Amino acid sequence: MSVSTDIQPRRWPEPAAALRLIKPITWFPPMWAYLCGTVSVGAPLAGHWGLVALGIVLAGPVVCGMSQAANDWCDRHVDAINEPDRPIPSGRIPGRWGLWIALAMSALSLLIGWQLGPWGFGATLLGVAAAWAYSAEPVRLKRSGLWGPGLVGLSYETLPWITGAAVLSAGAPDARILGIALLYGIGAHGIMTLNDFKALEGDRQMGVNSLPVTLGPGRAARVAAWVMLVPQVLVIAALAYWGLPLQAGAVALLVLGQVWAIRVLLRDPKARAPWYNGTGVLMYISGMMVTAFALRSLEALS
Repeated sequence: MSVSTDIQPRRWPEPAAALRLIKPITWFPPMWAYLCGTVSVGAPLAGHWGLVALGIVLAGPVVCGMSQAANDWCDRHVDAINEPDRPIPSGRIPGRWGLWIALAMSALSLLIGWQLGPWGFGATLLGVAAAWAYSAEPVRLKRSGLWGPGLVGLSYETLPWITGAAVLSAGAPDARILGIALLYGIGAHGIMTLNDFKALEGDRQMGVNSLPVTLGPGRAARVAAWVMLVPQVLVIAALAYWGLPLQAGAVALLVLGQVWAIRVLLRDPKARAPWYNGTGVLMYISGMMVTAFALRSLEALS
């Protein structure tokens, strides 16, 4: 008599693995940027909380969650090298379930975006297209250390900021809002580059030319630092030019804090990148909200 030790493959996704697939920890940046967008316009928030809440849910759990599912599906071979315990390579999301989840969430994104009017729907179309362009063949912009992080930075910060402003004001945002949102999206390129450190070995083997792969960890970290800092210096200059010295000073202090954190990061970029994400990035997004309130005060005066 023998006892079979064969393990039957799963037919259905494990619920905890499905939640991990859409990575709740990644939802915060676009949710925060959308909130910054709603704050930055002169329109009163009172009476529009439904649009604010719906947009935050769309930006975070739905569109960002969809992009994470799409990325994990398209990256399943890389993840088998870097992180074999991830939901898809581990088999906890079996078969093509990862793809089906990503497609279903893409459709859900468009359905919810439709409820936010033409500006919200148009932005959702762009967000969904960007998510698939980043991860999927034949475009797969994540292969480039320049275009991949750039697309994600604009999608995580610039697009939701502009969307929040446009939805709440029911029209095109002020040029100053567009410029600030663009600067913070460009700066986020550096944040995305630091996130690439965790996939260094798998990216190298699978031909993903992230900046840590092409430049090495030290040089990539220095490039990321400059890309994060320079747009914020321009934000400070803009706030001072618009007659908002206190807000410019507050953002400047946050940038100085990031300079300190960057000096710590550069001692060991690969090991300290997660630490920087909990310190320097927190100061980065705090500056975003300070700037959003500064723009709101300008809108109220105009």
